[in-house]
Amino acid sequence: MQLLQICTGAHKATITCVRSFKQPVNRLFCSKVAKGESVIPKGIPYKKLSVGIPKEIFRNERRVAISPTVAAAFVKKGITVNIEENAGAEAKFSNADFEAAGAKIGDKKLAYSSDIVLKVRSPEMDEVPLFRENGTLFSFIYPAQNKELLSKLAERRLTVFGMDCVPRISRAQVFDVLSSMANISGYKAVIESANHFGRFFTGQITAAGKVPPAKMLVIGGGVAGLAAIGTAKSMGAIVRGFDTREAVKEQVQSLGAEFLEVEYKESGEGSGGYGKEMSKEFIEAEMALFAKQCKDVDIVITTALIPGKPAPKLITKAMIESMRDGSVVVDLASETGGNIETTRPGQLYNYHGVTHIGYTDFPSRLPTQSSTLYGNNISKLLLSFGDQKENYFLDMEDEVVRGSMVLHNGEMMWPPPPPKVQPQAAVAGPKAGSAIVSSVPAEKKPFKDTMTNSLMYTTGLGTVVGFGVLAPDAAFTTMCTTFGLAGIVGYHTVWGVKPALHSPLMSVTNAISGITAVGGMLMMGGHYLPETTPQVLGAVACFISSINIGGGFLITKRMLDMFKRPSITNIY
Repeated sequence: MQLLQICTGAHKATITCVRSFKQPVNRLFCSKVAKGESVIPKGIPYKKLSVGIPKEIFRNERRVAISPTVAAAFVKKGITVNIEENAGAEAKFSNADFEAAGAKIGDKKLAYSSDIVLKVRSPEMDEVPLFRENGTLFSFIYPAQNKELLSKLAERRLTVFGMDCVPRISRAQVFDVLSSMANISGYKAVIESANHFGRFFTGQITAAGKVPPAKMLVIGGGVAGLAAIGTAKSMGAIVRGFDTREAVKEQVQSLGAEFLEVEYKESGEGSGGYGKEMSKEFIEAEMALFAKQCKDVDIVITTALIPGKPAPKLITKAMIESMRDGSVVVDLASETGGNIETTRPGQLYNYHGVTHIGYTDFPSRLPTQSSTLYGNNISKLLLSFGDQKENYFLDMEDEVVRGSMVLHNGEMMWPPPPPKVQPQAAVAGPKAGSAIVSSVPAEKKPFKDTMTNSLMYTTGLGTVVGFGVLAPDAAFTTMCTTFGLAGIVGYHTVWGVKPALHSPLMSVTNAISGITAVGGMLMMGGHYLPETTPQVLGAVACFISSINIGGGFLITKRMLDMFKRPSITNIY
């Protein structure tokens, strides 16, 4: 440990550092010791920070870590952005686009010599020596599967953040690259299946004959599954969804799809938004369901994953052989073994008349959109490290920082510690000698209730009799009685209307307008034209009330149409 004194005018600040200042990364951990001395900025100012984006060399990888829009956001913060030449060419981002955003275009060495390197795929072995020592890397890393790679990165004393390790908590949704890429994968899976399917997705009735709609089964109701369901429904297909988690049922149905269930009840809720491994009895029940569905549907898309384990096999070879010729199956879990027994990861081929799509690079097949969303996620994650204004530093108490960190100066930090659980406050017991409050409901007293009601009726009737005694003539009594009865009947009429055709507010206003319309018709006298002032007022009341009633129905219909998808129809 070194001690360094910095003199600034008449003030002197004492700083302690974990390591030598020759190692740039250690500027992150400088802190002031003495209270009341000069305040030293914490971390590295953005204007002294450089970010490098190399070109991806993984086979068929067309994405780039950031878009020109993100590059402009970095430059606006004062960060130097170094882009390898043609890094974004496959994603349709030219060098000129990045230069216009303020980035510097250079060779591979310039990108890897930056303080922070942003990548999509984890580095290849021959890329590791290109990193500067004590640098920082943000990329997909998959630490459980890439231990040899991590050991090589540790030799370079790198600090590594895994984009696939970002905690899946509410605050980190804006950093969630997995959800962004899964959304694209689900959409692209439907597009690929439509490209290899021999019919329309939507049903049609033409002069040449009737075309039935395609039937699709989507297994897995995560982000990818829901994206696939929404895309297929918008294209007019009949979609059925299945998931082991009961909470997914409402989400699937909200997209207009049918949710399939098995008779055997078991919760499939797992950690991190994934499903858990199910019991033998449940698996047997769902396999019977899938076997039945495969004989009926035209397209099957599977998305089921279990963290840290191979993808479960859900569609057997026999199920594939039972499907009709021309059917299509898409396995989004092919990279981890696949949900379909006959899938060949990374390949497109035909088996028993069924087209198998086992691509492992669906997001890369939409490179512009994928790079845009990936860049948004990774930039927001990087800028969240620090004070989010002028300085970059690592707060190890931050759940997102600690959860996504895989290496720290070459030291293994994965897996992260379990999240802290806030203990619930203990319920204080009754003090000695204090009375214990019973939760038993109070005993009903029929006599008291009856007496209360009788007194209320007696008071009301007595008031009416009093008005009759004090009334100057019979006409006044009749008018008061009619007014009172009208108030009682009107109250129950208005507030007793059920909001079956309207919202509650529209129900009340339309009920009031209905009463005024009836009253107006009674006052009109039955002639073609009003002849007296009361008849004119009655006609006006009836006219205005009819406008209000018609407007209520119209506004209610528009409100309901706001929550209705045009593609949702009663298919069966």
